[in-house]
Amino acid sequence: MISGGEHRMDGAAIIEQLMTTEVRADPYPLYAKALQLGPVTPAGDGMFVASGYAAVNKALRTPAFGVATAEMMSGLEPEFTAHSSLALFGRSILQRNAPDQPRVRSLIASVFTPRRVAALRPAVEKAVAELLDGMAEQGADGSPVDFMDAFAFRLPVGVICELLGVPEQDRYRFRGLASDLTVALEILADLDELTVADRAADELSHYFTELAAERLARPQDDLVSDLARIAAEDDERLSAQELLANLVLLLVAGFETTTNLLGNGLALLFRHPEAAAGLRNGAITPAGFTDEVLRFDSPVQATGRVALADGLDIDGLPIPAGSGVTLLIGAANHDPARYRNPGVFDPTRTDSQPLSFGGGPHFCLGSQLARLEAEVAVPALLDRFPRLAPGGVPTRRDRLVLRGFETLPVTVR
Repeated sequence: MISGGEHRMDGAAIIEQLMTTEVRADPYPLYAKALQLGPVTPAGDGMFVASGYAAVNKALRTPAFGVATAEMMSGLEPEFTAHSSLALFGRSILQRNAPDQPRVRSLIASVFTPRRVAALRPAVEKAVAELLDGMAEQGADGSPVDFMDAFAFRLPVGVICELLGVPEQDRYRFRGLASDLTVALEILADLDELTVADRAADELSHYFTELAAERLARPQDDLVSDLARIAAEDDERLSAQELLANLVLLLVAGFETTTNLLGNGLALLFRHPEAAAGLRNGAITPAGFTDEVLRFDSPVQATGRVALADGLDIDGLPIPAGSGVTLLIGAANHDPARYRNPGVFDPTRTDSQPLSFGGGPHFCLGSQLARLEAEVAVPALLDRFPRLAPGGVPTRRDRLVLRGFETLPVTVR
């Protein structure tokens, strides 16, 4: 649709370009064009695109900008509820507004309190050490090890499954299922692309239906047992459908973004060996490095909101009730109005507050856990493997919303 300066870029063109493979591979040049249009711009047919940091931050934090619920979407697209993946996410807190979202969120939040997350550090350190042992053994002869499969996926999936109560023997089947299911979170040109997501939704739903029934009969000290008991005792507090949808969401959200955070972070260390040296000698803190990875190459690049009331605006631009707003988190994290030299990877920044975990009512419940895992894992990885190096050509997933690698081969000797 655009080439050079021949056609004027506008909000609708931004949305169209976001769905191309070329942009999904490297969205940052398009984000720069979006920012040139202004912090928020119309995109036609009751749609807007927000790319400025302050604009995206305001939309995330204003409760009157809610999420598009299944009911809203089925009114626009009759086939919406025919897709089990969309219906499943539509029953989760990811795509519910008040009063349903805070009611269910409060039931889950007790697992992710700062105190409980901090108490997980010894378990995370133990898991990291065991996975590094596995990488060392796998790559002892100098052959490449796929960091994504051997470490970046296994660490967070092990932690979230421990919290949920998923048996250890079941955990490693979830990477492919989660990858398929999260197609439903992407910006899609055609709902026919959801075939694999629907299949994954059906399989995960069946799995958690059986696990919840088992935990109800024989409770353990885990989240599935707690939530299954609440749903059985009080359907108005947590319905059976809400139980199922949110267990699947917790599983997928609990490792998908952290997996990408770890992979994106390691790829940046390979591109910036001075950052690896800074982490090793203490000049760069693990927290500062994690913040800059979140800002520079966020695992979550975009989300959406809907104006639920009249009289709303973003950056002075009126947003009529019912309008949809695409929030380009990746662009906001590169906004020169918020960050000096935003295109420079600088883990020594002291003013970084990336929007990668969202904000407001839908702020990511697991953000502190993701940070803990990254802040433990990356220094341990560098310490264990002083000669860690790329082991081949990495492959990125063809995604925009959830940005990460499919494979990231490394050598560890």
